[in-house]
Amino acid sequence: MPDWQQPWPAPAKINLFLHVVGRRADGLHLLQTVFRFLDQADQLHFSPRTDGRIVLATPLPGVPAEQDLTVRAATALQAVAGIRQGVEIHLDKRLPLGGGLGGGSSDAATVLLALNQLWQAGLSQAALQALGLRLGADVPVFIFGQAAFAEGVGECLRPVLLPPAWYLVLTPPVSVPTARIFADPELRRDTLAISPADWRPGMGGNDLQPVACRHYPIIAEYLAWLQQFAPARMSGSGACVFAGFDDEAAARRAHAALPATMQGFLARGLLRNPAAVQAGAA
Repeated sequence: MPDWQQPWPAPAKINLFLHVVGRRADGLHLLQTVFRFLDQADQLHFSPRTDGRIVLATPLPGVPAEQDLTVRAATALQAVAGIRQGVEIHLDKRLPLGGGLGGGSSDAATVLLALNQLWQAGLSQAALQALGLRLGADVPVFIFGQAAFAEGVGECLRPVLLPPAWYLVLTPPVSVPTARIFADPELRRDTLAISPADWRPGMGGNDLQPVACRHYPIIAEYLAWLQQFAPARMSGSGACVFAGFDDEAAARRAHAALPATMQGFLARGLLRNPAAVQAGAA
């Protein structure tokens, strides 16, 4: 029997690099990136409903329920799998909004992974990834469940092995709309593609970072502070920035030096999404 009592994590991700290598005819950007999960996560709980309704018990301020990715994910799975049962979703939001850590995408992926099991919908991992892509380009990697080299719009995934690492992630007090960064005419869209077999940790940069720093100078300030301790870069379209450390002690020393005017957290890098592991998908 499905266990409706257990909590489900929705972890953060970081982009170890992010290049824009082209653009499709439909306007979507072609990317190369490496996704890594962190042990910092939102948490979701689910309760069954017999009336077929999808209810988000913890709506986010300013986000209509029908636009929330968790509701959209549950509704999409319900429709595709022909599920008559409903669900009440409780989201404990711990990851910043508009931070480039994939929180909304991770929430959506966890909803798909969890409800596929709890509703006994029976969709394959590939089918869930395809469904996730309809919700957002970052959703499939969370369902894929492994640290991955991604291409296309983010849906072409291959697993990568990464060394253990700790990360200091700083969270500037701004929410960055991804669409604004990708729409900027000064965004570089012709970075030469890297062969996935040739990529190594530390290679590449983030093509979105100069644009985000121009729109939001505080991101550049946080990056400059972090660069004292280790090479730093922005994750996704921002606003969060991070630096990696080989050992926990070095990461903690940097975190201890964080000025009172800045916010951030320590996190351990993961090779697998614990939600996908919990669902038996990774």
